[in-house]
Amino acid sequence: KDAKRLFELTDKSREHLRKWLPWLDNNTKVEDTQKFIKFSLKSYAENTGMNSVILYKGEIVGVAGYNEIDSANKIAYIGYWLGREYQGNGIITRVSKALTDYAFNELKLNRVEITVAVENKKSRAIPERLGFSNEGCKRQVEWLYDHYVDHIFYGMIAKDWNNKK
Repeated sequence: KDAKRLFELTDKSREHLRKWLPWLDNNTKVEDTQKFIKFSLKSYAENTGMNSVILYKGEIVGVAGYNEIDSANKIAYIGYWLGREYQGNGIITRVSKALTDYAFNELKLNRVEITVAVENKKSRAIPERLGFSNEGCKRQVEWLYDHYVDHIFYGMIAKDWNNKK
């Protein structure tokens, strides 16, 4: 039931999001968003991921979650995006904090990672604000339509997160 709203938000923010997200050209109709939702439900059922919409003032404003859960190594990989008009309200910081808490305290994982394009300064501010460690840069790790981008890898381990609180 959320596919139409989520697709509309994606479409409305397409040019803004396209700068950092590689999947937008493959999401051109509501049915593509429905496929993403089905994939997310399957990942959740198999305990290999957990994506959900972000609600702000009762409205869907983005998506966040664990793009992957590596159960063998007890690692969650957080991913997120927000509609352009909702940025600057601290939403992603609060969501990422909650996802990190959940990973450590409910799922009993040991590590959370957030990977961000080097030039995506707004997105990089999230793990930095939350105290994640900058663990290095991988060069040309992602193809974005017509060029490669470098990524910064941020990590947090359960012991450090819980000691910080």
